[in-house]
Amino acid sequence: MSDAIKHECGISVIRLLKPLEYYKEKYGTAFYGVNKMYLMMEKQHNRGQDGAGFASIKLDVAPGQRYMSRVRSCEQQPIQDIFGQINGRINQAFKEHPEYEDDVALQKKHIPYIGELLLGHVRYGTFGKNSIESVHPFLRQNNWMHRNLIVAGNFNMTNVDELFDNLIQLGQHPKEMADTVTVMEKIGHFLDDAVAKLYRDIKREGYSKQEASPIIAERLKVAKILKRSTKNFDGGYAMAGLLGHGDAFVLRDPAGIRPAYYYKDDEVVAIASERPAIQTVFNVPYEKVVELEPGHAIIIKKSGRCSIKEILPPVERKACSFERIYFSRGSDKEIYQERKELGKLVFPQILEAIGGNLKKTVFSYIPNTAETSFFGMVKEAQNYLNKKKEEEILALGPKITSEQLHQILDVRPRIEKVAIKDAKLRTFITQDDSRDDLVAHVYDISYGSVKKGDNLVIIDDSIVRGTTLKKSILRILDRLLPKKIVVVSSAPQIRYPDCYGIDMAKLEDFIAFRAALELHRDRNTMHRVKEIYEKCLLQTTTPDKEVKNYVKEFYAPFSAKEISTKIGELLSPDDIKAKVEIIYQSVEGLHQACPKNLGDWYFTGDYPTPGGNRVVNRAFINFYEGKNQRAY
Repeated sequence: MSDAIKHECGISVIRLLKPLEYYKEKYGTAFYGVNKMYLMMEKQHNRGQDGAGFASIKLDVAPGQRYMSRVRSCEQQPIQDIFGQINGRINQAFKEHPEYEDDVALQKKHIPYIGELLLGHVRYGTFGKNSIESVHPFLRQNNWMHRNLIVAGNFNMTNVDELFDNLIQLGQHPKEMADTVTVMEKIGHFLDDAVAKLYRDIKREGYSKQEASPIIAERLKVAKILKRSTKNFDGGYAMAGLLGHGDAFVLRDPAGIRPAYYYKDDEVVAIASERPAIQTVFNVPYEKVVELEPGHAIIIKKSGRCSIKEILPPVERKACSFERIYFSRGSDKEIYQERKELGKLVFPQILEAIGGNLKKTVFSYIPNTAETSFFGMVKEAQNYLNKKKEEEILALGPKITSEQLHQILDVRPRIEKVAIKDAKLRTFITQDDSRDDLVAHVYDISYGSVKKGDNLVIIDDSIVRGTTLKKSILRILDRLLPKKIVVVSSAPQIRYPDCYGIDMAKLEDFIAFRAALELHRDRNTMHRVKEIYEKCLLQTTTPDKEVKNYVKEFYAPFSAKEISTKIGELLSPDDIKAKVEIIYQSVEGLHQACPKNLGDWYFTGDYPTPGGNRVVNRAFINFYEGKNQRAY
């Protein structure tokens, strides 16, 4: 309902454990891996609309034969675009060389993208331009097969400056200060170092230069390279890497902020950001898809040997709760139940807001992603009514008439599809007046779904900025002439920026922050805002591990209900007739619903890494100084 949040990316890795001839014989095509990767990426399309990329590596090819391929796109339908290009190349090869049709060896030799190791990525641009240069995977090339590195990930680093300086101290000259570049170059440096040392050792053992290559591939310790290169990483990440000779890895951050799951059988190893993508594409049960533990990497050697290694010591688990509320597809078994629970747990506040009058209340949801929490909310309303019905029936006893019984039993939660988004409408005009008029028509309403004087309850995943709510949603809902509009967020108030991959970087963008600021003005406590600014300034030269989040003091004087009430005032259009009330999920309710994903820094300010506190203080400094820029 509120403005869409751009968020983290999605990764997919497929390692075929059998020769391509095996898949040709069993599944009728040597393109089994490519086809599965297409499905894996489409099943995670929800994680990225701005760009997509694909890379593949062929194992055991002759010198001079192309063994790495990459294709990227930032077109409007990027996944369709890259696989359109891949299919075009494949079809062209078959047209020019019909003899390839039944010869897998020739297909592998002459057709790009047919490999045993595949990497896919879908991207949301949280920072930087949406250009092809920003689209993963990134490629670090070298004439030595072992030193070729392909990297893609779902990550944001809070300490890019430090990582950049580390590279300079190592003697490198990075081309730009971006976390994607610094991460790849850091891993690349220690990969180069490990290959060089192995080469020297193998030569001392009497092997020729040519004989050294397969031995390097066998002896290369990927876990050791990752341990050395990630020592100073501060951020949330699930990153995948392919080495030119055929090793592969996926690494997860020590707090488990960003998600990663894997599945293995005798045919394939599959890794993805979301469990249902693997379940659906490979038709495997929930129990067979395993979550990669925080701080660990799944490493697949060229030989096909697969192992899980601890790279960094795990810290307190702070898996991102927004994954469960909003980002991941709701088809995951656990996420589906958790979203229903979020709707259930917020119902007592709704009941209070409508004065317990369910007969005069209509329940609905906007947008479609809020549908699951809506089911949980309505189910709890039904449970409440069932208890009330039981009490009324027992109170009347055996003297109850048939008419009275039907009057009691006929009371049900009133459910309607109140608003429908017009997917074809594009708000492309930038002039404010004209654009606001267009925004007001993004949703169509179902006239007659609400009776004049009813209460209208609308549930959403989250209310972040509130812009669309004020300029569009509340105005069109008011046309239905409800007495009261209750807007419910299944997530708590978003108060703090995210610096681990979600596009929530500026404090003043958050309606909760603007509401707290108005409360400071109302109560003549703006001097406290200045004091917080001065405390944040003093922290700018403090080492990350000693930095405190002073922005918590900005919210401390006010209860969550006071802030929600002020949000309701700020978001109510001047000409609206209905009374508006905003209800948010509590942090306690969130933790009860999502017990395995306790990462809640955007709600509580409790950042899982030291860099988070530095980022939030910098965001407050930017706000106070009027700088319209990101804090990281």
